[in-house]
Amino acid sequence: MIMDKLHAIITGIGGYVPDYILTNDELSRMVDTSDEWIMTRIGVKERRILNEEGLGASYMARKAVKQLLEKTDTDPLSVDAVICSTSTSDYHFPSTASIVLGKCGMTNAHAFDLSAACSGWLFAMDQATCMIESGRYKKIVVVGADKMSSILDYTDRQTCPIFGDGAAAALVEPTTEDLGWQDSYLRTDGQGLPFLCLKAGGSATPPSYFTLEHRMHYLHQEGRTVFKFAVTNMSDAVALVAERNGLNKDNIDWVIPHQANIRIIEAVAKRLELPMEKVMLNIQKYGNTSSGTLPLALWDYEKQLKKGDNLIFTAFGAGFTWGAAYMKWGYDGK
Repeated sequence: MIMDKLHAIITGIGGYVPDYILTNDELSRMVDTSDEWIMTRIGVKERRILNEEGLGASYMARKAVKQLLEKTDTDPLSVDAVICSTSTSDYHFPSTASIVLGKCGMTNAHAFDLSAACSGWLFAMDQATCMIESGRYKKIVVVGADKMSSILDYTDRQTCPIFGDGAAAALVEPTTEDLGWQDSYLRTDGQGLPFLCLKAGGSATPPSYFTLEHRMHYLHQEGRTVFKFAVTNMSDAVALVAERNGLNKDNIDWVIPHQANIRIIEAVAKRLELPMEKVMLNIQKYGNTSSGTLPLALWDYEKQLKKGDNLIFTAFGAGFTWGAAYMKWGYDGK
C-alpha cells in the first residue's frame, strides 16, 4: 500500500501586539535621534512596547495562541506539540513554551523553546514540518514571541529605535494536497558572537556588580557588520530557494522577509526583481520583533492570501543564523 506523502500546512494564524505605542517623536525625547533619521535608515515609524510590570514574552505568546485556537476552533487538548521561538524567555528555565502550554490548557502536548534569534520562527517551522511529515504529530503550534524592550538600552541611539515587542502563532497540520512547506535552506556559521549578542546574564558571564555597572545586560550590536551579513545571506538564500523550485518574479506571490531594516528588505526584493507590492511589510508599525516578525507579517496579511499562493520566507539573526523557505499557502485568507 502506497501512502500519500504528508505535507505540513499552516491552517491558521493568531497574533498579539501590546497596546502601548512608542513613536519616533517620543523616542527622540529619550535619546538623541529623530523621526527622519530613523525612517531613512531603518524604516520604523512606531513600535509596540509591553510596559506592564511582571509580564514577559509568554504573556504575548499566550494571547496570540488563544486567538489562534479560537479562530481555528481548535480544542487545546488536541494539540500535540508547542514550539516557542524566543530570545527573551521569561526565565532561564522553565521554558516559555511550557508556560504558554499551561496557560492555554494544551496539556496533552509537549513543549519546548527554540533559540535561533531572529531566524527562530523560520527554524521552528522547519522543525514542525519534519514532525508533521513523520506522521507522528497532527497539530503543532509554532509561536514566535519576543519582548525586545526588556533587553534594550534606551540611551543607545543605534539599537533602541529598531526593536519592538510582539508575538504571533501558527497552527501547523498535515495534508496530502500539494501545499504547505515545500523546501528550506537554513544555515548557521558561528561567526556572529562579537557582533550581535547579550554579553552578560548567561553561564559564561553571570550577573555581577561589574556586568551591571558596564551595562552588559543590554543588546549589543555592531550595526554595519550585521547589516552587511544580513543583506548578503538573506539575498543569497532567497535566490537559491527560488532557483531550485522554479520560482521567479512572475510566479512568486509574496516574499515574507524578517523585518529588521527597510534597506535590507529592499535589497532582498531587488535580488528577486520583485516589486515591493509583493513584499509583506510591517516594520513601520512594529519595528523588529525578532522571532515575532515573520508570523506577525502573516497575521497582518492573512486576508490577502489565497490557497496555492507561492510564499518565500527569509530571516537573519544572531549567531549568525539565516535561511529561506518556500511554502504553498494552504487556505483562502478571507
